[in-house]
Amino acid sequence: MIRPSCLVLAVGATGTAVCLSVLAAWQRGGSLPERLVWVSIGIVLVVSAHLLPALVRESPYRARAVAGVLWLGCMVAVGYGHVTFFLLAQRHAGELRASAVPVAEPVPASRSLTAVMAERAGVIARLAAINMQRCTGNCTTLEARRVTLTARLDVLEAEAGDIRRWQSADDRAVARRDALVADPVTARLAALLGTTVPRMDLLSGLVFAAVLEGVACLLWTITLRSLPVTQSRAPAVASQEPVTTRDALENDLVAPLPHPALDDSEMIRLVQEVAAGRVRPTVADIRRHLCCSQSRATALRRQLAALDLI
Repeated sequence: MIRPSCLVLAVGATGTAVCLSVLAAWQRGGSLPERLVWVSIGIVLVVSAHLLPALVRESPYRARAVAGVLWLGCMVAVGYGHVTFFLLAQRHAGELRASAVPVAEPVPASRSLTAVMAERAGVIARLAAINMQRCTGNCTTLEARRVTLTARLDVLEAEAGDIRRWQSADDRAVARRDALVADPVTARLAALLGTTVPRMDLLSGLVFAAVLEGVACLLWTITLRSLPVTQSRAPAVASQEPVTTRDALENDLVAPLPHPALDDSEMIRLVQEVAAGRVRPTVADIRRHLCCSQSRATALRRQLAALDLI
């Protein structure tokens, strides 16, 4: 009997994987026909990866070997598509986080720091030359030039300091934006493990893809296995009806034998097994399943008949 919860989970896992493949394929293609082809390929690969293990489990060895190779190829291709989606989604989320925080743009400098420092070096050289000169009658002019060059040097120092502050502010803005782009958990894990954030993004994407595909394959294997088991047991139960009826009539003609008290938990478990189709409601099957005596199995079967389970 197919378990509804297992079927729902299997369909949900496959549907999620198909959505991931469709979004990744849509990002990968350029024109509309290319995107549609990529989407079709992704859907076929996902469905094949999920259903191949369950469909070929009863096939001959050679067919299962070929199917195993194809399944591995499907899993690799599907995992690649899932990782593509995870990385693109992480990048888009980081860009949205970064754009949500206003960043003050620094005032651009009129000149580069290199030009300012070159002019500063020239002023220092001229000031040193003036300081080396001796006063021979034009001391006022020489002192005025010294004061002018000193003031110019102070202006250049202030300009260089402003340029350095603007550059530092720009570096801090870039670092803040990079911190917002990276996922907080991924960034902390990367720091803890001593690796980079892009490597952690790739590793987490691979883990998520492997878990999703593994769960989907397992659920479909359980679901499709339950369906053939239910179909194969239905004719067997129907064929045992005449024998069961004859056994019941024979047992009714025989005087009831004393038997020990029946355990309620044992009866509940037997009812569940019979309802699930794993045990046939015959005395022989009940004895074989519970490893009990003939009298106990007969009594249990009569209780099943009273509950209309036969």
